[in-house]
Amino acid sequence: MSDIILKTEGLTKHYGGVQALEGANFEIRKGEHVAIMGDNGAGKSTFVRQITAVEQRTAGKVWFDGEEVDFKGPLEAREAGIETVFQNLALADALNVPDNLFLGREIFKFKLGPFSVLDYKAMREKTLASLEKTGVKIPNINNAISNMSGGQRQCVAIARTATFHSKLTIMDEPTAALGVQETAQVENIIRTLKEAGEPLILISHNMRQVFDLVDRIVVFRRGKIVANLRKEETSGEDVVSYITGAKTAPEYAENA
Repeated sequence: MSDIILKTEGLTKHYGGVQALEGANFEIRKGEHVAIMGDNGAGKSTFVRQITAVEQRTAGKVWFDGEEVDFKGPLEAREAGIETVFQNLALADALNVPDNLFLGREIFKFKLGPFSVLDYKAMREKTLASLEKTGVKIPNINNAISNMSGGQRQCVAIARTATFHSKLTIMDEPTAALGVQETAQVENIIRTLKEAGEPLILISHNMRQVFDLVDRIVVFRRGKIVANLRKEETSGEDVVSYITGAKTAPEYAENA
């Protein structure tokens, strides 16, 4: 399991009597980009919330970077090396770009309780380096996030994942609310991560985007994984048939 960065076995989440996720067996290898697809309510975001410990799983096991893990919260997952860009971005609107990138991970010149002093110069330099690494263009990084376009905000959220050495990046519908040019910019960032050999899980409804960007497609339906497809061995029509339930991969037929 040396090249597997993340693996789940029987991952399950129930909300009372509702089974939002049932027996999800999943893995992603180092350098691999995997898309998770499925209709609304299929279990995609629930799956991500269990991996990142935004919620605690009902059952199942998770391995990350070769070790079984049981994160108590998203901060633990982030400290272990999982960076996530959620649909709501989780940005602080009143803060500028460096302050958002280093929120909770501030760099200090020295720390002496209430007399601690932040190293704004170091955070600014690292922010500019991260923006350059991901190809993100922000005219003025001192601007408050609230004054930025949706695309710029999304790019800041993604650049935050590149500021720190993440072992796995997860993006939940990163271009759902963006225009054509802004979508192209985000997709270029994803390609940059691929070139750098950084693994990525991409949740997306955009079929063109998925076939352009990933190596493998995992389809969720009614809380279960129903297909695991190599991109070059499938088609958009096939993926849609798995999403709608018109077709089930043989290895998942018993659980359909």
